[in-house]
Amino acid sequence: MNAEEVIVKKKTRKRLWIESIAVFFIIASPFVFKAHDYFSKEPGATVEFLGFVIDSNGFNNINAFAWFFVSKFIPLYLLIIWFFTCKHWWYHILLIPICMYAFQLFEVLVSPDLNIDTKNVLWLLPICMVVIPFVYFIRVKIYDKYVHGIDLEAMDAELQYYKNREKEQLEKAGIQMGDYSTSIDKELSDVTPKRTLNNLLRGIQHSFRSLF
Repeated sequence: MNAEEVIVKKKTRKRLWIESIAVFFIIASPFVFKAHDYFSKEPGATVEFLGFVIDSNGFNNINAFAWFFVSKFIPLYLLIIWFFTCKHWWYHILLIPICMYAFQLFEVLVSPDLNIDTKNVLWLLPICMVVIPFVYFIRVKIYDKYVHGIDLEAMDAELQYYKNREKEQLEKAGIQMGDYSTSIDKELSDVTPKRTLNNLLRGIQHSFRSLF
């Protein structure tokens, strides 16, 4: 057995362990959710776990606090598992519900506000402004490639081939166009990304208008 096979076996064993842990947490999710039934409904009751004292944390009783906690925690870790195991192009969009449940869990555990699940939309807006255009841009590239048949990398390679061929022919004829071609390349490199970005922003603006 060579070193490469040993490395492959170690990676496979590690992957199986990680996937087994993920499967265990998925299977255990219904039972974890029902754990709140085992907490007391008496006001002021506390539970000591591993040296930590758990109280009602501002709720009517510890049972209500446990119910709110598991109702946020379980969807959060299930979405995290989905995010790290999803192989679809749109998996980045899962960051939005992940952050939503993370903020809600923060409100349950740390926030001093008496009301919860009230300011999540405002907290999510900056994340949505980053994630949605990014996923939309990936969608546009995939749609152009597999629906319209536009492969930008292949087009760039073909253009580079013809440009090199034209340059060789001009050099054989004694015509030097190094400075001119460089200026054209620079102009195209500046204009093309700006045009692409403008088209992307215009498409996003049109999508938001269609929603309203």
